[in-house]
Amino acid sequence: MTKHTGGCHCGRVRYEVEAEIDEVISCNCSMCQKRGSLLTFVPDQQFELLSGNDDLTDYQFNKKIVHHLFCGTCGVASFARGVAPDGSKMVAINVRCLEDVDPASLPVKAIDGRSF
Repeated sequence: MTKHTGGCHCGRVRYEVEAEIDEVISCNCSMCQKRGSLLTFVPDQQFELLSGNDDLTDYQFNKKIVHHLFCGTCGVASFARGVAPDGSKMVAINVRCLEDVDPASLPVKAIDGRSF
């Protein structure tokens, strides 16, 4: 596993995530489409929030099973927390917010999030 560092624009929210990123997901749900996120998903234990917990604002919609978190200062949504189909805790990482990853170099898999 490779350790990646990421966070929001202003730097208040910082995290590390262990993941092998070989593709990113582009979702067409109302949130992801407007935000332009490119995502990868990891189990909760592979994610560590280093700073900014008190700076996060939580937004939920639809079935309210995903916590769409964003920095209350700069507004950047660098990750979200939720539950995988098997019931385990997962974190959705906005790969655009990782410092050492070039999202343009990764294949994109389209997901029909509108149908969920």
